[in-house]
Amino acid sequence: MKRSLQAGLLVLCGLGLLHVSLFTDLCLRYVKEGMRPLLIASGVVLLLLGVAGALLDRGQGAGDGHGHDHSGVPRVAWLLLLPALSLLFYAPPALGAYTAARQPAKAVVHDSDFGPLPRSSPLPMTLSDFTSRVRQDRGQAVKGRTVRMTGFVTPGDGGSWELTRIILNCCAADAQSVKVRVYGGAALPADTWVTVTGTWHPGGTLGTGSAAVALDARTVTKVPRPTNGYQDALPLG
Repeated sequence: MKRSLQAGLLVLCGLGLLHVSLFTDLCLRYVKEGMRPLLIASGVVLLLLGVAGALLDRGQGAGDGHGHDHSGVPRVAWLLLLPALSLLFYAPPALGAYTAARQPAKAVVHDSDFGPLPRSSPLPMTLSDFTSRVRQDRGQAVKGRTVRMTGFVTPGDGGSWELTRIILNCCAADAQSVKVRVYGGAALPADTWVTVTGTWHPGGTLGTGSAAVALDARTVTKVPRPTNGYQDALPLG
């Protein structure tokens, strides 16, 4: 009764989606938080379809004295088995330094209206805000300011590394990276999440496109991966 195999595949896919989206936070490695309800709903639908298919198959088998089922499972359907088992038993890692090192930095949205920065020191900033200020703020408000940003380590060349965030608009397929090159600080492994404090590393003309999007690190502190790891968010604490 090959229909039971089809039903089993649907059930496995449904359980896999529910596992990563309802019972764990693994789904946040691949999609934004706002997509979680849709994943849960999809998992429920697949599970119900699989159960309904199994019950229908059993009913048809009981009514057929020979128990023959000439319906076959398309070979392509077996491709569903691998991702289903992966979601249940081995979830692929989150996007990180490997992805960021192989794509250009996200383009900075032009902003011609920069307000004054808060006087707090160190000043919490997102990587995108820092990039915008460095390359577009003619008032050079970040000059001499100690800022604090959080991201993960992407190894670079010449003793430097890049503080990185990967941003998702929807899912991992549209991921974009925003990076700030860091000079100084401990040499940490790729994908280590850190909070960095430091000042702008001089290079080019601040407030223009020639300015280096870089930081001279004063402190580098390991931190846990935040739940909003796929957003360019302010550092916590």
